[in-house]
Amino acid sequence: MNSASISSTDFGTFSNLPSRRTAYLAHLRVAETLPQSASSLQERVGSSSSKAGRKTSIRYTVSASYGDKESGSVNSNECTSPAKALRKLLESPGVHPGPACFDALSAKLVERAGFDFCFTTGFGISAARLGLPDAGLISYGEMVAQGREITQAVSIPVIGDGDNGYGNAMNVKRTVKGYIRAGFGGIILEDQVSPKACGHTRGRKVVSREEAIMRIKAAVDARKESGSDIVIVARTDARQAVSFEEALWRARALADAGADVLFIDALASKEEMKAFCDVYPLIPKLANMLEGGGKTPIFTPIELEELGYKLVAYPLSLIGVSIGAMQDALSAIKGGRIPSPGSMPSFEELKEILGFNTYYEEEKRYATTSSQLPSRKGDFSSNSNEYGVQPGIQADREQRSQIPENPVEVLIPEVYDKFSGEGKKGNFSMAWSRKLRVKITGKDGFEKLDIRIPAGFLEGITNIVPALVGVNIKSLLDEATLEEGGKQLLDFQDTMGDRIQVILE
Repeated sequence: MNSASISSTDFGTFSNLPSRRTAYLAHLRVAETLPQSASSLQERVGSSSSKAGRKTSIRYTVSASYGDKESGSVNSNECTSPAKALRKLLESPGVHPGPACFDALSAKLVERAGFDFCFTTGFGISAARLGLPDAGLISYGEMVAQGREITQAVSIPVIGDGDNGYGNAMNVKRTVKGYIRAGFGGIILEDQVSPKACGHTRGRKVVSREEAIMRIKAAVDARKESGSDIVIVARTDARQAVSFEEALWRARALADAGADVLFIDALASKEEMKAFCDVYPLIPKLANMLEGGGKTPIFTPIELEELGYKLVAYPLSLIGVSIGAMQDALSAIKGGRIPSPGSMPSFEELKEILGFNTYYEEEKRYATTSSQLPSRKGDFSSNSNEYGVQPGIQADREQRSQIPENPVEVLIPEVYDKFSGEGKKGNFSMAWSRKLRVKITGKDGFEKLDIRIPAGFLEGITNIVPALVGVNIKSLLDEATLEEGGKQLLDFQDTMGDRIQVILE
């Protein structure tokens, strides 16, 4: 067993707390059995100082892992859930920065960049999903649905923005249980009224002390009822809505109610931030570094660690630079240019980020012996289209097996003997030695289809291109004459706006 000990705690420091209970010790979870060999353990010692100058020393062993990723305190497959991974991160030394994502792609980029966890941002999700401000307009259902896509896209733990729980204490319970099922490792719950507002904008109001405490108690109950260990981050907006003193009182009370991490939003100075971190110093604190001009001063992670913070959120970086990059790209396109190569990843880099190469490798595991996988040339020209044929693949005998599904049915020449009349041999009987080229160009100018088939397979053509049903190609073939480079039989636009060309070669 790996144990932890608390020494020299000055309980007099906490005489002004809402409760004289030392419940904060339970949040530390410093005594825990980790089923692994002693040789894989790393012992670390951390300390925090009380106002009286005495030190609270903690000796504990940390071994945390999540998926294939490892941090400085990570070791072998101990964590079996996002919540466990997040708790191990909280118990590890140092400060931990986490950018805020707003969709599955931005979450994948956070993980690829090497971060150990990330947040979701109601500000960013409301902007990306609805194109609307973070003013209480987005619903619980929309937030949990977006969150589920985010957590499924990454293997690092994600702390979800639970806003104000979307109602009273009963709504909070439903929200917590929904976020647990969605795969979150943690959830942030705030004490704002409905409709809520972004923490650094005007018009914030908070619920009563009693209701704020009950929300956290309801969250703790929901966690127990779900058999989960999701990390509960209690946020108060009382600093801007009421006063700094009220915010400190609520932070203490929310910790006593069972919160694992404390967060006062929109603190206005370094002194306020330090005073906040001195409240229950053993309970982790979250700093919100609102980029671009929020009410809280911006500090480096090292400076925040010195103040006493454990987690750091960067809520606007990804959504902000995304908006700026899209605006620049749109300006370039509107001006008749494309974005400069240095402003965006190459197509190969995009495919790697999105997992195309991994997909292709895994796809090979399920290839059948009766068909071959279509070659991957690094572009979309080999993908299927609405005409059910692989573009660039000729449907002749040598390559017919490359079409993975819905192949064109090949009809034997005798089926068409009736078209030759009473044993007469005309141009049509010669068609078996010639080919029809069927070319389809989309209204956007991109090629959708370009295949060649024996000229006698008239029914085969209509299977490929339904728009040719009713066209008397036999008559066109009878009248066709050999021309160098081929004879164009048809050239028209179908109802979808695609250009369809049939050429006799």
